[in-house]
Parts: sequence; structure tokens; C-alpha cells
Amino acid sequence: MKLGFVSAILPEYTLEQVFRFARDAGFSSVELMCWPPGKAERRYAGVTHVDVTDLSPGAIDRIRDLVALQQVEISSLGYYPNPLSADADEAELAASHLRRVIDAAHALGAGMVTSFVGRDPARSVDDNWPRFLEVWRPLVAHAESRGVKIAIENCPMLFTRDEWPGGKNLATTPAIWQRMFNDIKSPAFGLNYDPSHFIWQGMDYLAPIGEFRDRIFHVHAKDARIDRAALDRHGVLSYPKLWHTPKIPGLGDVRWGAFFAALGDAGYDSHVAIEVEDRAFEGSLESRLSSLAISRRHLIQFCNG
Repeated sequence: MKLGFVSAILPEYTLEQVFRFARDAGFSSVELMCWPPGKAERRYAGVTHVDVTDLSPGAIDRIRDLVALQQVEISSLGYYPNPLSADADEAELAASHLRRVIDAAHALGAGMVTSFVGRDPARSVDDNWPRFLEVWRPLVAHAESRGVKIAIENCPMLFTRDEWPGGKNLATTPAIWQRMFNDIKSPAFGLNYDPSHFIWQGMDYLAPIGEFRDRIFHVHAKDARIDRAALDRHGVLSYPKLWHTPKIPGLGDVRWGAFFAALGDAGYDSHVAIEVEDRAFEGSLESRLSSLAISRRHLIQFCNG
């Protein structure tokens, strides 16, 4: 497995600086953020290390040259919007930009896009399903035609008032994944597997790895810590932020040895991207860089880097 990180934690870095840090810190790859340039809509969003709205042949060549020079791969191009938003303009922007990200992944030879499928949080899974198929069947077909895989992260996006009560991402459980893959059978459609989201949902994060071994295209390494006393006080139907804290790998409740063993048993041998959303390390750029180095030191014992 190849150990990398998600570039969203380094918004002030240029693409060249991201690659240089990755090389110097011993990382094999980077998941590069590709949000439309402009104001971020939430934390960790709005980061643009590859501007897919302005990818000229010269820009593509420069990025390819940078990859070759630094010897650091692009694990995927990341963009995590809500293509099923109840706001028609927001949904259309998300879907159209995703097409550009897919085209960029093809042009750069990256072959992978990581994203959310989205959801209208005010509607049930069943009520969201027709729009899911309407939006995602052509997106997946476009990706397949370009030789690009789409890996959907399993984050419920259920943390803030505007995301309540259903969250802004449908693809959160094995039951929903099976339904997704039954209805969209393309080999280009799969998962960006993050164990931390199972932790706070109270789910087994190891068993689905074997079941969905052929659909796990990309992996996020993020940890989560549950405050049991706060959970006992507020209950599972409250905002998860009241009793759940994202942490860097090794500082939460994920058993990383067991997790990597399950990935290995399932035959996974691709990219694992450390995703930092730990506020304890966000006080400065130096702290964020340290969080990546610390996470790498913890995880490198389980993979070849």
C-alpha cells in the first residue's frame, strides 16, 4: 500500500510546495483538492491545488513534470460537493464541476476521482434515490468512458444544522452501497473507504472490507474518538459533534493494525491518504505539517509507504 495525504490541510501551499513537502516527508502520494476557485463553503472545502477550470495542455504538462520530478504520485483528484442538493443551482454546479475533475484525472493520468454522491438531507434515502440515479448514471458513464474511477467516501456529512437530519451524502452504509452498485453496475464506481465514519456510527469497520473488496478504490486514514460520557448524556440522535471528535491516526478508537490486516487480506494494495481534521493540530501551519508526519510514523508500521 502507498501512504499519502489529503492536500486540503495545506490550503496556503502551492501545488509545488505540496509535492515538495510530500517528497521530503517520505510520502508516496497525494490526494489533490480540486474545488472551484473561490470562497470555501465549509471547513476543508474550497481548497484548489489543481484548478480544473483552467487546465491548458501546458498546465497539464507542468503537473505531469512535477509528478515525475518529485517522484510523488497523485492518488486521486478530490472534490466533495453535494450534487443532490435541494438547491438546483448548487447541484448543477457540483455535477458540472465533477465532470471537469473527471476530465482532469484522465488528462493527468491519475485515473481516480474521490467525492460524495450527495443527498437532500430533508428527504429519505428512498425519496433521494430517483435523483441519485438521474445524476450519477451519466457521471459514472462519463468517468468510465474516460478510463477514470470514482471513489465515493462513506462520510454521512451529518454534523451541522443545515445537514440535519439526513446528512448530505447517501453512501454511508453497506446496505446503501449494495443498492448503489446494483443500480449502477459500472466497474468505474466504487468507494473511498474511511473507517472513522463507522466508529461514530457504531458500526463494524472491518467486516465490509472483505465484502466490498472489489469496490474499494481508495482509502482515507482518519481516526475518531467517542466521548462515552457525552454520548450517554446526549444520545445517538443528537448532533455527533457533541460526543465525537475527529483525530489523527493513532489518537482515536480505530484499531489500525486490524484495519490494515483486513485491507491486506482483501487484496488492497493501492493508496491510503491521511486526512487531517484534528483541531488539536490546526493552530499553525507547523502543527498541521507535524500532524501529517506523526500520522505517517504511526501508519508506516502497517504498510510499505
